[in-house]
Amino acid sequence: MEAQERKNLKDKKRIVIKIGSSSLTHPETGELNLMKIEKLIRTLSDLRGQGKDVVLVSSGAIAAGRQALGHHRKPDTLAEKQAFAAVGQARLMMVYQKIFSEYNQTAAQVLMTKNTIVDNTSRENARNTFDQLLKLGTVPVVNENDTVSTYEIKFGDNDRLSAIVSALIGADLLVLLSDIDGLYSDDPKMNPDAEFISQVDELSDALMSMGKSTSGSDVGTGGMAAKLYAAKIAAGSGTDMVIANGDDVGVIWDILEGREVGTLFTAHRSPDFTLLDYIESVHP
Repeated sequence: MEAQERKNLKDKKRIVIKIGSSSLTHPETGELNLMKIEKLIRTLSDLRGQGKDVVLVSSGAIAAGRQALGHHRKPDTLAEKQAFAAVGQARLMMVYQKIFSEYNQTAAQVLMTKNTIVDNTSRENARNTFDQLLKLGTVPVVNENDTVSTYEIKFGDNDRLSAIVSALIGADLLVLLSDIDGLYSDDPKMNPDAEFISQVDELSDALMSMGKSTSGSDVGTGGMAAKLYAAKIAAGSGTDMVIANGDDVGVIWDILEGREVGTLFTAHRSPDFTLLDYIESVHP
C-alpha cells in the first residue's frame, strides 16, 4: 500500500514546495547558498516544463537581511527581525527573479499575513490572485510579511503557512524541505535509537506529541511541532505532504518519482474541512 501511495505522487499536478532558511544558507556563515538556490530554481522550472503548477514558499528574508547588513548573529528583538526582513525580502526576490529569468520563468512575489486568511474577503482575493498567477504561468514565491506582521515572526512559521497556501489553492502535494530527513520517534540528534517513520496515515495525539518545538538551525523558526501542525492542515484539506531533507534539493525529483525518501503524510480530506477552523484548532 505504501509503495502505491508513493507512486501516486508522480501524478500530482499542483505542488507547493516550502524551503527553510537552513536549506537556503551556508551553515558556516548564514549567507545565501546561491548554488543551492540555482539548483532549486532549475528543478522548479523543469516541473513547470512538465505542465505542473508550482508554488514556492520561501523562508530566508531575515537571513538575507543579516547577510546584507553584515550581522552574523540571529536577531533578538522584534524590531531587528522586521528591519532585517525588510532588507532581506527585497534581496531574496532579486535573486529569485534573476535566476528564474535565466530559465525563462517568471517569479511573482506574494506576501501574506494572518489577516489574509482570517478575513473572508482577503482570503478570497488571495485565492483568486493565486489562481490567476498560475494561469499566467508564473511561479508564485510566498513568504510571511515579516516586516509588518508581529504575529508571524513571534509565533508563526512557513511550515504552517505553506500548508495554509496548499489548502487555499487546492494543491495536491506539499513538500517541506528542511534540515531533517523526516519524522522520527524521537529527536535523532539526541537519541541515536530514534526510529525513522516513512509514512503517516493518521495524525494521532500521541504522534502530535512527538513534535519538538525547537529547530536545530540558527536561521529558522520552525521545528518538528510546526511541521506536524502543517501536516494536520494539509491532510485535512486533501493534500498529501512529504517532509524531506533539503540539503540536496534533487530530493524533489526523488519524491515525485515515487521513491521512499522523507516521511509521507497521506491526505484524508475531511468533508467539513474549513480552513479557518483548522487554523484555530491546530494552533500550538
